[in-house]
Amino acid sequence: MPFKETGIEGLLIFEPRVFEDRRGYFFESFNKRVFEEAGIHADFVQDNQALSGYGVLRGLHYQIEPMAQAKLVRVLEGRVLDVAVDLREGSPTYGKSFCIELSAENKLQLYIPRGFAHGYAVLSERAVFFYKCDNYYSPEHEGGIRFDDPALGINWQLPKEAIILSEKDSRLPRFGQHRRRMEDPVFAT
Repeated sequence: MPFKETGIEGLLIFEPRVFEDRRGYFFESFNKRVFEEAGIHADFVQDNQALSGYGVLRGLHYQIEPMAQAKLVRVLEGRVLDVAVDLREGSPTYGKSFCIELSAENKLQLYIPRGFAHGYAVLSERAVFFYKCDNYYSPEHEGGIRFDDPALGINWQLPKEAIILSEKDSRLPRFGQHRRRMEDPVFAT
């Protein structure tokens, strides 16, 4: 089975079977049948790709219903620390984070179900990050949590002075305060 448990229900590491020879390598990065056999019935509708330099930190982002998104994330070039935070009310792992290094070399992917905040930090000189989404981007349903919230205790594996944030990400609320944002009328479902 190409899927490994993470200790958080529904959050799975996908390790594709890689065929290598003197020409290079080949692998299936996604096969709907394989995912469905593992109980993942995501209907991916949007692919996104981002190029970022060392120290860029994107996140932690999420979308609320009815526009919540499941994601399948991977790295095409370079290395990133990928982070998912469980925001599912009532989950035994609510507020817990999971971190994994994804790289072009290890070819690992992370399946992130709906109900998680997600972000990543670039650990290499540059990285090309790719992800599939099972719902469309909707700015009206978008939320986020501050990357350095002590309640989450995430070690982003970067010196603080090297971290590069967008203006939007630098203004995100802390964990717990994100609930107020989710309850704002603009985010009402």
